[in-house]
Amino acid sequence: MSTGELGLPVDVPSTALFTDRYELTMLQAALRSGAAQRRSVFEAFTRRLPEGRRYGVVAGTGRVLDAVENFRFDAPVLDFLRREDVVDEATLEWLAGYRFSGDIWGYPEGEVYFPGSPILRVEGTFAEAVVLETVILSILNHDSAIAAAASRMAVAAGGRPLVEMGARRTHELAAVAASRAAYIGGFRTSSNLAAGFRYGIPTVGTSAHAFTLLHDTERDAFTAQVESLGRGTTLLVDTYDVATAVKAAVDIAGPELGAVRIDSGDLLLLAHRVRQQLDDLGAKNTRIVVTSDLDEYAIASLAAAPVDSYGVGTSLVTGSGQPTCSMVYKLVARAADDGSLVPVAKKSMGGKTSVGGRKWAARRVDEDGVAAAEVIGSGPIPEDLVGHQLLVPLVRGGEVVGREPLEAARLRHIEARAGLPVSATQLSRGEPVLPTDLL
Repeated sequence: MSTGELGLPVDVPSTALFTDRYELTMLQAALRSGAAQRRSVFEAFTRRLPEGRRYGVVAGTGRVLDAVENFRFDAPVLDFLRREDVVDEATLEWLAGYRFSGDIWGYPEGEVYFPGSPILRVEGTFAEAVVLETVILSILNHDSAIAAAASRMAVAAGGRPLVEMGARRTHELAAVAASRAAYIGGFRTSSNLAAGFRYGIPTVGTSAHAFTLLHDTERDAFTAQVESLGRGTTLLVDTYDVATAVKAAVDIAGPELGAVRIDSGDLLLLAHRVRQQLDDLGAKNTRIVVTSDLDEYAIASLAAAPVDSYGVGTSLVTGSGQPTCSMVYKLVARAADDGSLVPVAKKSMGGKTSVGGRKWAARRVDEDGVAAAEVIGSGPIPEDLVGHQLLVPLVRGGEVVGREPLEAARLRHIEARAGLPVSATQLSRGEPVLPTDLL
């Protein structure tokens, strides 16, 4: 499938070069040794959550499926690898016919996870699975970090709508992925048209300070906007004096004015003053939108303010201080000479240990149906956990079977978060809200 068919916002030859050189040099050595065709199991997981976070959010799974489908070594890619002498001709020949033919299982997108959770399990030959490491991790680490930040902001907003508006604060392609992840985490709309085009995320936006500054007076700017976009538009009222702007906005649009936006100053104080002024002017249904470098803590501080929605940019697209989830992709089992799977694991000091074996995961709940523990094992699944397993099939025999609408992931996250203990929604620093039990 081509990038055009996938609807990617730019044309790239394939996802095959979204990788590190050592993936291909390992492949070459494995092909030469004869080990490349050994059945192998890789798992993506994180050893710890970002400092202070109570839960993680799985995001990017749908993009991973797209990347695996589009992982193809076409002629220009192979020519580059040959020109740079990355691998030998035998390896290039193998890469020319690359198609992932194995199985992928994973936590469904929008689900929550904890330290050690086998978020993604890739099974196939060593050769076909190892080359996917970098692209899988780059997607999951970025998107899950954004989704976790978005989830915390959605909790802080207490049901008030959130607008993603971080495109100008990150790489242009990362901005599209961030908008998708934010939508999963609880944001309702985005300013990013590429995200709307690619993923169907509702887009919003009206004007910036430049539009006001373009006109001779603020009233001229407001008049032009209302005449063009209608009385239900949102007018930006902090270019000069907020009180003067609010009066002019209502004078021009009348009580049908959709909203006013405040983008600077003491947002708590201004929100109260603007709400009182709007009510006094008869614009009781006019909403107040606030922006200005918000994060989950700033949003929480405005909980008692008469704010109707929030726009968030920089903090969201940078994971609110945690731009990665530190996920890793490790070989946990491989075929022995008799064909049986044997667990393998790195032995290391300094907190980089891992647990071998092909794992399952389930979530134990208490008598009230609230999550009590993340249970992970590689042996038989206890009967009481059979109905609570977390991994679902995503790819079977090389064919994608787990693709789903983005809305499904968004709704799943709401449900998963609601099933956690109440302390999961605290913004204060703390340990993971669920313990991880290894069986």
